[in-house]
Amino acid sequence: MQKEIKIAVDAMGGDNAPYEIVKGAVESVNEQHAHVILVGQQQVIEQELKKYSYDKNNIEIVPATEVISTEESPTQAIRRKKDSSMVVGLNLVKEKKADAFVSAGSTGALLTGALFIVGRIKGVERPVLGTCLPNKKSFTFLVDSGANVDCKAKYIEQFAKMASVYVENMYHIQNPTVGLVNIGAEKEKGDALTKEAYELLEKTDLNFIGNIEPRDIPFGKADIIVCDGFLGNTILKLSEGLSMALLGIIKEEITTGYYKFAAAALKKPFHNIKKRFDADEIGGAPFLGLQSLVVKAHGSSNAKAIKNAIKQCILFAEQDIVDKIGEKI
Repeated sequence: MQKEIKIAVDAMGGDNAPYEIVKGAVESVNEQHAHVILVGQQQVIEQELKKYSYDKNNIEIVPATEVISTEESPTQAIRRKKDSSMVVGLNLVKEKKADAFVSAGSTGALLTGALFIVGRIKGVERPVLGTCLPNKKSFTFLVDSGANVDCKAKYIEQFAKMASVYVENMYHIQNPTVGLVNIGAEKEKGDALTKEAYELLEKTDLNFIGNIEPRDIPFGKADIIVCDGFLGNTILKLSEGLSMALLGIIKEEITTGYYKFAAAALKKPFHNIKKRFDADEIGGAPFLGLQSLVVKAHGSSNAKAIKNAIKQCILFAEQDIVDKIGEKI
């Protein structure tokens, strides 16, 4: 028989915990037949679960009395709050009692805890945070989107390898294209780090297409784009802000004056556009390079985002991506 996949979820992490987190777990169990372990304050979780109908065999609670807030120092919080929902959840993954962990809590604490508790795959120098950015065709997978602000060229080479394994297996894109984010398309452009990374990527067996300028990202010029975490996080936040601003401007324009009459006819197309820009459709950013998957859900995640983050974890485990990344590295 196939091994049952268990996903641990931080029930206390995020702006909308525990109600949206628990709701997302229930929806996952009802729609995806997942097995979810909710980690956190038992009485609080039990009260939320009473609101829903679900298969009681597929949701279990692992108690944790403490919660890590976003204001705390990540390293100190992980060290001091051993009974926090985040630390207990990460230890479930480390002890192989769960196949993956999802949290919408503090990004810094989660990445720190994942690195020190779950640990790296042998050969991986720095785990990397990946994010799906919507583009004109579908999406572009961005690494690093914020885990490693200071990088070496070797790290960027490994980011590209791990991302290629992830995209190929999760999204069934054969031999995905990889672009290096730079200020120009020419090989000679960029700083010392970018030039060295280019040389390393050129020698790999990846489908490396060279440098890619930020303005080309929304057009889907590459399936994967690689850069250091400082630049990647800047690209991510600019993309989020720009997409929200554009959607707001479009909505404002078509719901004023005589355009109101066209708004009803345009409702479905604009709903589809909004869906393509909706981060909740993906659920969260995978932290690749660890011995098990850890997914960072957005701090404001709703039930839909949590459900999709759990779905991502299930597929990741089914595709055995940890071992495939190990082989690639």
